[in-house]
Amino acid sequence: MIKDAIGRKWQLGTIQVDYNLPERFELEYIGSDNQRHRPVMIHRAPFGSMERFVAVLTEHTGGKFPLWLTPEQVVVIPVSEKFNDYAKNVLNILNNYDIRTLIDDRNEKVGKKIRDNEMKRIPYLVIVGEKEIENQTVSVRKQGGEDVGIMKIEDFANLLNNEVKTMLEAI
Repeated sequence: MIKDAIGRKWQLGTIQVDYNLPERFELEYIGSDNQRHRPVMIHRAPFGSMERFVAVLTEHTGGKFPLWLTPEQVVVIPVSEKFNDYAKNVLNILNNYDIRTLIDDRNEKVGKKIRDNEMKRIPYLVIVGEKEIENQTVSVRKQGGEDVGIMKIEDFANLLNNEVKTMLEAI
């Protein structure tokens, strides 16, 4: 039994004996007594149904998945459309480090892009503009508003990969 975020209990894992399916599929085996026997099936579901497991996990984390599990780990936000090419370069570098990244190149103000991506619970927001291009850096912001600072792209990629490694070692 697993408790969700508001204290309700859910059964996830089960082990069940099934007499029905072997009969429906007319399954048989020859036993040591040289007679035909109907087997008994054992169903094992350590996390229950995948749907229920994902629902409990999503509710428990409030949609704010750990970095290693979240579908998008980073969103690159160009300050304006003239920085889209640099944003694509950043995306390609991060993808080479196996970091799941996307670009928010909508024709919106930076503040709106930041708010929208905060609502999507993307763990890291990377803002790029003129200073970042000049210095080949990114301005990093953690989900929740924490300003991580300006850093080289490779240093940022290593930071994320080390964070994922540390999280997985703790499991």
